[in-house]
Amino acid sequence: MKNNLIFATYNVHKVIEVNKMLPDFNLLSLSDIQYNEDIEETGNTFHENAEIKANTIFKTVNKSLFADDSGLVIPSLGGEPGIYSARYAGTGDSADNIQKVLSKLNNTEDRRAYFICIICLILEEGEKHFFEGKIHGEILYDIEGENGFGYDPIFKPLGYDQSFAKISGDLKNKISHRAIAIRQMNEFLKNKLLK
Repeated sequence: MKNNLIFATYNVHKVIEVNKMLPDFNLLSLSDIQYNEDIEETGNTFHENAEIKANTIFKTVNKSLFADDSGLVIPSLGGEPGIYSARYAGTGDSADNIQKVLSKLNNTEDRRAYFICIICLILEEGEKHFFEGKIHGEILYDIEGENGFGYDPIFKPLGYDQSFAKISGDLKNKISHRAIAIRQMNEFLKNKLLK
């Protein structure tokens, strides 16, 4: 029987993506455990926001769980959208967020960017661990592809000739910022829990 592991998210896309990366665990979302509270992300960093989410939910459920905070960082925009990636345009709509990035970059030549994911894992006994994944790339001048979610249609990872929205889901699940952080956590959990 697989160990249950709670993923502190309501985002169905994230759950589907991460579920494929954690085959040894029974992944439960916040909806699965009937957790319906809003969690204020009041931190100033991805690290702080991941920890706030994990701590808030752990106080209620007291079960092994992990929370992530991730986003897009564009150095030429002073690190924007950063921790505000999901609500960058103020509407919470991915298409609006993408348009804001494209219009702010306009014809800027320096289009370097990276996605970052910080995971905060809290085990049932309260032990806390952090994992980080990052993938570098560049912002395209226009939307490319229809797969994925968020900023995927305008982000082209370094070493690839297609956006995250055009590459296969299997490939994205190997190279993405979230995949890197999840792999680190998975190795840790296998060594810790599945001995």
